[in-house]
Amino acid sequence: MKRTLLAASLVVAFGAVPAAFAQTSPTPDTSNVATPNTSGGGDAATSSATRNQPAKVKQLSAISVSAALDQSRNSLSPDTGSSQYVIDQKAIQQLPLGDSTPLNQVILQAPGVVQDSYGGVHVRGDHANLQYRINGVIIPESISGFGQTLDARTIQSVKLLDGALPAQYGLRTAAVVDIDTKSGHDLGNGGSVGITGGSFGTLNPNASVWGSNDRWSWFVTANYMENDVGIENPTSSRKPIHDHTNQVKGFGDISYLINDNTRLSFMFGATNNRFQIPNNPNQTPQFGYLDTVNFNSADLNERQQEKTRFGVLSLQGKWGKTDYQVSVGQRYSSVGFDPDDVGDLMFNGVASTIRRSNRADTLQADFSTPLGDSHTLRYGLYGEFERGNISNNSLVFPANPDGSQASTTPIGIYDATKLLARTYSAYLQDEWSIGDKWTVNYGLRGDRYELFRTESQLSPRLGVVYQATDSTTIHAGYSRYFTPPATEVIDDSNIARFDGTTNQLPSGGNNLPLAERSDYYDLGIQQQVGSTLTLGVDAYYRQVRRLQDEGQFGAALIYSNFNYDYGRVRGVEFTANYDNGPITAYFNAAFSRAMGKRVMTGQYNFSPEELAYIYDNWIHLDHDQKLASSGGITYSFTKATRVGADYIFGSGLRKGAPGVPNGASLPYYFQLNLNVGHDFTFGSFGTVKTQLAVINVLDRTYELRDGTGVGVGAPQFGPRRGVYLSLQKDFSF
Repeated sequence: MKRTLLAASLVVAFGAVPAAFAQTSPTPDTSNVATPNTSGGGDAATSSATRNQPAKVKQLSAISVSAALDQSRNSLSPDTGSSQYVIDQKAIQQLPLGDSTPLNQVILQAPGVVQDSYGGVHVRGDHANLQYRINGVIIPESISGFGQTLDARTIQSVKLLDGALPAQYGLRTAAVVDIDTKSGHDLGNGGSVGITGGSFGTLNPNASVWGSNDRWSWFVTANYMENDVGIENPTSSRKPIHDHTNQVKGFGDISYLINDNTRLSFMFGATNNRFQIPNNPNQTPQFGYLDTVNFNSADLNERQQEKTRFGVLSLQGKWGKTDYQVSVGQRYSSVGFDPDDVGDLMFNGVASTIRRSNRADTLQADFSTPLGDSHTLRYGLYGEFERGNISNNSLVFPANPDGSQASTTPIGIYDATKLLARTYSAYLQDEWSIGDKWTVNYGLRGDRYELFRTESQLSPRLGVVYQATDSTTIHAGYSRYFTPPATEVIDDSNIARFDGTTNQLPSGGNNLPLAERSDYYDLGIQQQVGSTLTLGVDAYYRQVRRLQDEGQFGAALIYSNFNYDYGRVRGVEFTANYDNGPITAYFNAAFSRAMGKRVMTGQYNFSPEELAYIYDNWIHLDHDQKLASSGGITYSFTKATRVGADYIFGSGLRKGAPGVPNGASLPYYFQLNLNVGHDFTFGSFGTVKTQLAVINVLDRTYELRDGTGVGVGAPQFGPRRGVYLSLQKDFSF
């Protein structure tokens, strides 16, 4: 870590802070909205963290109009019949890195979530297929890559919704990551500055400001992060070679109360992430380049840059008895891979400069109307217009008919594609309360996707919740799903252009993926034991046609998608959450099986032998992991001091086996993290929150990928032991 940069960051973090820190004391009344958090960082010792519990109605002390509108917005998004896991802002702060925790690591604490390389996660046996919503608004996914677009510092609470979802949720259906952001109305006028630094050259300063004035409210946050382990190490060594990253993220939410029933808000965000691609030393070149026959693989210089920005304008309010929210937005995402021309040619036979970009314009409208005392009608529509650009500028060698190199002088091949995709969706559902114990949510959803071909589906949904006792809740659901391919990772390259070169693909076949169609069944029970312990069990089964998957098939670390003809996914999850005085703890365990059969699109990425085996046999998906578990415990000695520990465990993702694609699994792994936090008070300067974290305290070396398996391009190892210190100062004015 550069001393000058660290010193400058500390000056920014602490030098410009007001000398006095005054914490606002809320004065509760009887309005039915959530208690405002008067500090951006929160205080995990003074209020317990929420995990896997429905958001409870509490007292209000912010502006009542804004709070009432927040409640109206919540009524637009039911979760009847689905499974949900809630992590609030205080629970995030109890993680070892607190608010500096990447969003994928936050989600990893939920049941049924499996970690993968490049920052990826898999929920209930899906490759990706996650939908992100911020304050009820869909944010279209970014192009696959390593960076995290959203920042945990924006989160007031996040729900992971999966299982049999109601009709209003569609398109991306593995899970819905539903984020409620912090609000200036709730936080008062103030801000926060801080820094996290530590092992592997980690430096992560951050700053936030929030507040309200009459009918205006705002929350804005930004941070910069750099370290020397931007992507997982391809070797078991402690320090990877050529793995530096620089990442900048920003988010803002500005709202204006037009009147007591209407609010206009503008939400925006941007990221710019740069990565060096880590090197695997001691590799042997497979090709000659001009007169060169040797190249040190530790000297490769591959790089990747990822950019994402979005903006959403929302009008939300009440019209008579109807709650509504109408939003228009745009998301732009791009990824660029720059090869090491000579090195990539010598090791891979191809050096491709790849550019992908995608711009999505969206319109979303959701409505909720009560009908009498027992029915709530919800309905809405969604439209998305996407424009994608793909270019591949490749250097390759001419090849003989047997695939061997015919010349050491490379030739250039350029290929470019423009994509134009349209998505239209509409839904109608009714939530029917039958007495005090039964709630039924039934509805119908229609989706239409246009890109080269038109695909559509009507999808019925049914969810039932039975409140058996005051402490026992049972839910069951069925959902028919329609999942279009992710437009931003469709590669419509002309593969015939590479015939007769060292990048000739092993097979022919369809290169345009199809929409996935599936039937999803879910059954679960939640049991409250006294006032301190909550237990839950959830089982699911998904039967799939045209199952979608993604893989890294080339040298560039960019995903492409393909379809299996058949898929089946099943599993069971167990959760336990304990909250009693100074002790909070959670435990999740999950069993899962995800299988596919017959590759029906993207066959050119597979060898003829693989295609023949998968045609006649079910295989494990490459991201299938039999067992996964996470858990943690926090003990608060006082309001100012706490210690905590958490872990993740997995039975290993799939790897190749002789004659059987994805026929074996990697070894089990276990990662233990520890942290201690203390709030120091320095007279008139106020309180500085500190947290010391040790990641992988046992320094256990484990492999996430070994470079084999369907669509797995390189080995990746989990993090080595690292020590990190966070300092945070909140202020008010």
